Amino acid sequence: MNRRTKIVAVSAAVLLTLGAGGMAAASADDSHRPLAAPAAVAEAAALTGSAKLYRPAGDDITFSFDAHLAEKNRQDPMKATGTFRFSHYKGDWGGYAKVKVDCLTTGGKVAVVSGVVVETDVKEFRKARVGVTVHDVPGGDRLGYTWMTADPQKDKVPPCLSGAPFEKVEKGTGDFKVVPWEFVYPTE
Repeated sequence: MNRRTKIVAVSAAVLLTLGAGGMAAASADDSHRPLAAPAAVAEAAALTGSAKLYRPAGDDITFSFDAHLAEKNRQDPMKATGTFRFSHYKGDWGGYAKVKVDCLTTGGKVAVVSGVVVETDVKEFRKARVGVTVHDVPGGDRLGYTWMTADPQKDKVPPCLSGAPFEKVEKGTGDFKVVPWEFVYPTE
């Protein structure tokens, strides 16, 4: 057996031994590759992604979400964290809002998220609680929100509440991802 064959045989034995022990090893040839990403934190529910609403009149209306409910808080959707943003512009008119999430519930491919506006340039939205519903549908996500008929300052929206997803997103823009929440029923 030549020196190269012995090195290959020893390397293979070490890799097999490490692999059997549940450890990963890399060869010198793998040194240029990035390290594997750390394991994702378990989530009970989530809503992420963004979309532009369909408006034939040319309005630029966008929504983006980064809302999460940790596994440890599975039984309390009001411990959800994250933010969502929305904006509506047409010509030189419009505004935006950034919302701190205070509740997230999901079922199947539908999510309802609510929160309090923490940043905006629209007077009516300052410190108001708003809610949004998203339906993650292949080929055409949908969205609804609480301020369709309500005044965000006068009509107080409770946590975890929003309207049906009556709006269509513009083709090619919806990339919503809903992680379905499953309530765990207490046992006796």
